[in-house]
Amino acid sequence: MTDDPLHITPRFTGDSVDVMQHVDVQERERFLARTFGSQDRLWDTPDLFRFDPDSRKLVGAELQMPYVSADAETSTRLPFMPPVRQGGLRADEVQDFRHETCTVLCRAPGDAVLICLRDLDVLDEPLEACIGVAPDVALLVQHGTVVGWSLTDPARYLTTAYTEPDPNPTSPATRRMLTECLDLLTAPVVDDMVDGEPPALARLRAADESLRNQREDRHRADALLTLIATLVENYGNW
Repeated sequence: MTDDPLHITPRFTGDSVDVMQHVDVQERERFLARTFGSQDRLWDTPDLFRFDPDSRKLVGAELQMPYVSADAETSTRLPFMPPVRQGGLRADEVQDFRHETCTVLCRAPGDAVLICLRDLDVLDEPLEACIGVAPDVALLVQHGTVVGWSLTDPARYLTTAYTEPDPNPTSPATRRMLTECLDLLTAPVVDDMVDGEPPALARLRAADESLRNQREDRHRADALLTLIATLVENYGNW
């Protein structure tokens, strides 16, 4: 661990939390080419941690949401969270590796904090440390291993890919719709949707309509529309 957290505003696309500064696919590829660490490959999307080859310091990360990369299990149990210590990471050596994505999503009331864990076993013991590697982004450590991460105030950082979040305050409507969209994307609601249950399908159509008609905080509303776009395409007309 170092004393140098990343001064990069996180981007929450709904699919992932990106702590990188690239503005398009080409710039992202160039960034990956000049750094080392964990990296996505064909048919494989692990969490990305990228390090500078000279200093070996962490210079960027992409953290996948569980409901995108794995079978989601939403837990109402929130782990004990130690105080966040601001800092960065330094790799032991210049070598690529693979970092598994989280499979468990824990949601605080009102989705003020999203906590993503490696598995449910993490909840059986307290966490040892929370390393604040970027604004409102912390890595969760247990037995000396990174076992998850957290994002505080995710609604604030909602945006589409490669776009900076809106610096203006988040509207109450957006915060409510974030919770509704997360409900739609996680069990049991998403399972009911796949099974064609009318209440779940009605919730999906209502969310889509509400976001399209929302006049305030349009950038974040558009990000949420993108988040549920596949669900709307697959189930919106049932």
